[in-house]
Amino acid sequence: MVNSMTGFAARTGQSGEYSWSWDLRSLNSKGLDLRMRVPDWIDGLEVGLRGQITGVLKRGSLSLGLKLSREAPEGAVEIDPAGLDRVLGALAHVTLAAEARGVALAQARASDILSMKGVQRAEGLASDTTVLRDTLLADFAPLLKDFLEMRAREGTALQAILSEQLDEVARLRDGAVECLAARAAKSAAALKAALTRVLDAAETVDDARVAQELAMIAVKADITEELDRLAAHVVAARALLQEDGPIGRKLDFLTQEFNREANTLCSKSQDVALTRIGLDLKTVIDQMREQVQNVE
Repeated sequence: MVNSMTGFAARTGQSGEYSWSWDLRSLNSKGLDLRMRVPDWIDGLEVGLRGQITGVLKRGSLSLGLKLSREAPEGAVEIDPAGLDRVLGALAHVTLAAEARGVALAQARASDILSMKGVQRAEGLASDTTVLRDTLLADFAPLLKDFLEMRAREGTALQAILSEQLDEVARLRDGAVECLAARAAKSAAALKAALTRVLDAAETVDDARVAQELAMIAVKADITEELDRLAAHVVAARALLQEDGPIGRKLDFLTQEFNREANTLCSKSQDVALTRIGLDLKTVIDQMREQVQNVE
């Protein structure tokens, strides 16, 4: 089953005095690149989230955000002046450095600053975050499930597109096979005429050398191996599309092999019809490579 590397899922939840919202999205990547923006004062939360994600995903550039707010009784939130001063100083330093380099930053919200480590006193936050951590980890599971289902739906669409492109490659390859007989007759006639001119102009002829040169010409013009490999690549790619698990890298390698055979076919074609087929093959293969970049 093919899975896409792009996906998105969002979810909100609430428990007791805490409410939260999740945001999980991903783009294509060579490996698994995971970036998380979650409260660092909840012990073990990031480790638990990372474990859930890496247990089911192997490739993609993932971004996970968690916004957590607390509806506590009035006056329950206690600000640490020293901690707030350090955070505001750091924000001012970052803002000035960004402005000096022409980088525009979004305005920090009060809720964002309050959630930073050191701004609130320990009395304002739960001393034991185990229950909250477990609640959040349990709530993340359905979010991850929705995310995986979206990637699977997009993967199904990708699989259909790639299957059609493989059908087109196979059709063009079969067309090239049909062109070989006509090309062989034309090539034989042209070679015979050229050989006649050479023999008529030469005073002495080395029959062994002539036979050797003819054999080399035949080898250089032969595209049977390239067409056989194209057929084998199509079979291998179709088999990969039926496998479970990440197949993107293998498919990417196969499309490189497809392209290599198409290039060789064009360079050896010596025939207008075969050259046209080779160029059409390169176009389809290039389109296939673009789709493969999104496969996990």
